[in-house]
Amino acid sequence: MMSFGFRSSFGLFVKPISEFHTWGRDVIATALAIQNLSWGIVSVFAGGLADRYGNLKVILSAVALYAIGIFWMAFASDAWALSASAGALVGAGIAGTSFGIVIPALMRAVPEDRRQWVAGVGTAAGSMGQFLVVPFSQVLIDAFGWFSSLQILSAMTLLMVFLALPLAPYSGAAEVVDKENDQSIGEALREAFGHKHYILLVVGFFVCGFHLAFITVHMPAYLSDLGFSTKVAAMSLAIIGVSNLVGSYMAGVWSARWPKQTMLAWIYLLRALVIAIFIVLPPTIYSVVFFSIGIGVLWLATVPPTSGMVAVMFGTRYMALLYGVVFLSHQLGSFSGVFLGGYLYEQSEAFEVISSFCGQYLGFASYGDASRYDLIWLINILLGVLAAVIHLPIKEKAVGRFATT
Repeated sequence: MMSFGFRSSFGLFVKPISEFHTWGRDVIATALAIQNLSWGIVSVFAGGLADRYGNLKVILSAVALYAIGIFWMAFASDAWALSASAGALVGAGIAGTSFGIVIPALMRAVPEDRRQWVAGVGTAAGSMGQFLVVPFSQVLIDAFGWFSSLQILSAMTLLMVFLALPLAPYSGAAEVVDKENDQSIGEALREAFGHKHYILLVVGFFVCGFHLAFITVHMPAYLSDLGFSTKVAAMSLAIIGVSNLVGSYMAGVWSARWPKQTMLAWIYLLRALVIAIFIVLPPTIYSVVFFSIGIGVLWLATVPPTSGMVAVMFGTRYMALLYGVVFLSHQLGSFSGVFLGGYLYEQSEAFEVISSFCGQYLGFASYGDASRYDLIWLINILLGVLAAVIHLPIKEKAVGRFATT
């Protein structure tokens, strides 16, 4: 809950940090894009280490990186320092304290028929973090400024050390296997990448990361460009978080009953629809609330069915590793969404024809500086439709040694 909450707050710092250092938004967007990339890359290694040495040791190491990264972020005076702190270090810290490490431990703590439920509960906890921590971060910024707020958040990350201790009994190897079914890490990876349905899952999860990271980082600045106050931006992210409490929990319940690939196709298609409606509607507080609730219900609803399909296909022995690979794709999407959001914003004049097309023929209602985000919003919509198509052919069944004849 705390890990995801801190991470979701960084969008609130985009505008004040950029204005203080007189940077373009592409500078901090690049740093946060690197954060997402670091999160994804380190998730693969963190998953392998967790499967071998236990989840708790990985979490404790990651908390230290998380705290150092946020603290250094406050003192970063150039783009390289910002990318190293808010980017590489914080990304590594998130990788070791978020879903890829925590959910496998939760799944090991319950019987097999409760795995999807507990995945939904764990995902909902992340959403609760977004609901609680984002408004709290805005209160800190208003009261103490962005510089002191980052130092306070850095100190608060250390609380995760104590909250992680209850995972200790479920922190070892994922499951006991016999010699016939035992695998090395290399064999597990070769089996996974030899399965086309796993590849489709990996590719599709790229879009989830693209959507979430772009909205988390750029939504506050987009709303500010439309003339809304910073409190509206914090409210939007908080509504997304509380709406996702419902969406992620229900996704965990429903993915135990319905075909997971069909659920994922519908989630991505509905995301595209919600984004399209939001961009076409006149920008009002009501359209912001509509978007926040709609996208919030779908926000992390992809995690329970996606992690569940990995468990169904390959079991939980190397689930942290194999889900880490899937999550790397998610974070490559996150990197792309955050980076392109900042880049296309700063280079909007070069794409003026497309932005004009979005406004005149697609009915996008953005205006002023906010219209510089029109192209990236269009990309978000198209990717949602593409992801829906990608997930339809996936088969939800055990593979390799786990398959039944």
